[in-house]
Amino acid sequence: MDADEQLNSFRAQVRGWLEFHSPTGWRERSDSPAAFVSVQQEWFGKLVEGGYAIPHWPSSWPGGGRSLAEQKVIYEEIARADAPRLLLSFVSTYHAAATIMEWGTQAQQARYLPAILNGETWCQGFSEPGAGSDLANLKTRAERRGDVYVINGQKIWSTMAQYANKCLLLVRSSKEPAKHAGMTFLLCDLRAPGVTIKPIHQIHGDEEFAEVFFDDVEVPITDRLGLEGDGWAVAQSTLASERGLTLLELSARLQGSLWRVAQAIREGGRAEDSGILRDFGKLAAKVRATCALADQYLAWRMSGQEKDGQASLIKLSYSRTLRDFTKLGVRVKAFHGQFHEPITFGGGMETGNWMADFMNSYAWSIAGGSDEIQRNIISEKILGMPRERRTAMSPALPS
Repeated sequence: MDADEQLNSFRAQVRGWLEFHSPTGWRERSDSPAAFVSVQQEWFGKLVEGGYAIPHWPSSWPGGGRSLAEQKVIYEEIARADAPRLLLSFVSTYHAAATIMEWGTQAQQARYLPAILNGETWCQGFSEPGAGSDLANLKTRAERRGDVYVINGQKIWSTMAQYANKCLLLVRSSKEPAKHAGMTFLLCDLRAPGVTIKPIHQIHGDEEFAEVFFDDVEVPITDRLGLEGDGWAVAQSTLASERGLTLLELSARLQGSLWRVAQAIREGGRAEDSGILRDFGKLAAKVRATCALADQYLAWRMSGQEKDGQASLIKLSYSRTLRDFTKLGVRVKAFHGQFHEPITFGGGMETGNWMADFMNSYAWSIAGGSDEIQRNIISEKILGMPRERRTAMSPALPS
């Protein structure tokens, strides 16, 4: 059996498993934050049991050690089955796992990695009110007192922190003149005394992000990754693991959800509207082009030909296509879709709850690097254009 036959056989295996185990009615059941968490935990447990939850982990773990081609098959088939995305466990299985595998001691790996497979949920504590894109300016402090660090400060935009048990916490542990040199990376228990978590209520009704406050929170030194002051280097491992094949899965989900737009067109009595049909045709072409770009990117990775900046092509294409996808849905569903249809908590960006999906689509123009940043990367890394000249700010005019 050649490689293509083996991959087709694996695809049939995954598809058959999903036909039997993929949850039904999960969008309707995810009508509250508590229900969303329940659906996510149940589905993650099934995927762990089936061996499809962590294909990117080493082969020593159940279902790990899959090739990039096999990982692609798994994500494509999950999207095809319209099964839930693993939103709640994403930070746990990617960010936390990759960082602990690279920097953790044997004791830390033995303690935390199996717990992730048992449903322990992690969030990321990097961004702060005054240190978002520029992490070097973070202010949350860690003071060493004997065998513990005492943490004081605030983190913000921590995805689903209100549901998490643990936090990947980047703190300032010294007053080194070089800001990167004064950071330390800790594994923080969010149930520790002094931790306060406040969800951030978003415009479309969901609470995807949260603020996390630390008031004399004690973290044992045994829960430090790397040496004191290595925080910046450790954080780079976390950030490098961020996307994986996520954009490929998201593109496949758009492709598999075009029927939702078509259904909205029919139900809205717009099937004879030439303008709507024209825009639907343009959208379908954009979705297929984004999927083709994602496939090409994976081919570059698999052949070792990936170059700096190529991932930005997919990110930019997806964010713009997602905006067009949800915008057309809002336009077709009109007043009813904007004001009366309920939202699906944590459902993704192609749920068919059009107004919520449209507002949520703007997050992808910012998260992981804004569209403007992606264009700068493409122009500099791929097209070879010179970097933008940075000029000193003009003095402020007197008021």
